[in-house]
Amino acid sequence: MASATTFYEFEPVDKTGKPFPLTDLKGKVVLVANTASKCGFTPQFEGLEKLYQSVKAKHPDQFTVLGFPCNQFGSQDPGSNEEIQSFCQINYGVTFPVLGKADVNGDNAAPVWKWLKNEKPGILGLKLIKWNFEKFLISADGKVVGRWASTTKPESLESIILKEIEKASQSASTTTTATASETMTESAPEATPEHACFVK
Repeated sequence: MASATTFYEFEPVDKTGKPFPLTDLKGKVVLVANTASKCGFTPQFEGLEKLYQSVKAKHPDQFTVLGFPCNQFGSQDPGSNEEIQSFCQINYGVTFPVLGKADVNGDNAAPVWKWLKNEKPGILGLKLIKWNFEKFLISADGKVVGRWASTTKPESLESIILKEIEKASQSASTTTTATASETMTESAPEATPEHACFVK
């Protein structure tokens, strides 16, 4: 989907292999990560879950985390989708969506990952994911607004995410006010002889 302009236009697969329409997340700020269950960074599942719960407590229904299991880096996520789901829940209490396994590099990379890399290339402009647990932040209007390396701890991103949510809320408020103003203007009666004031 080379012509895609927002994150919401993609449909990766969920843990059962069924389409997971990202349009269902429209209006939410989303943190995306390529995950693995046998990596040195795997404990970041705990950080991602803490971040998810912390932000959700402050802004219900305005934020989510999406995990994309990937076995491309050192074959560190070899299990089935079912095994991966079980691992995440039992070991780290993960409650945010962890989707079906996907490639993030190469010809078979999931379309959403090709788009993410194109929108926010890495160091020196490289359109490549270097390792597990790279992170992309998606704004409420579906644009990539941030990218961080595997070494960045999820918890350190909370203030950035909160600012993005506040920005989206302010934008929505401004739009609502403008729409209400336009509606009032449109519904105002025209100045006809009956409504006009005449000075004798």
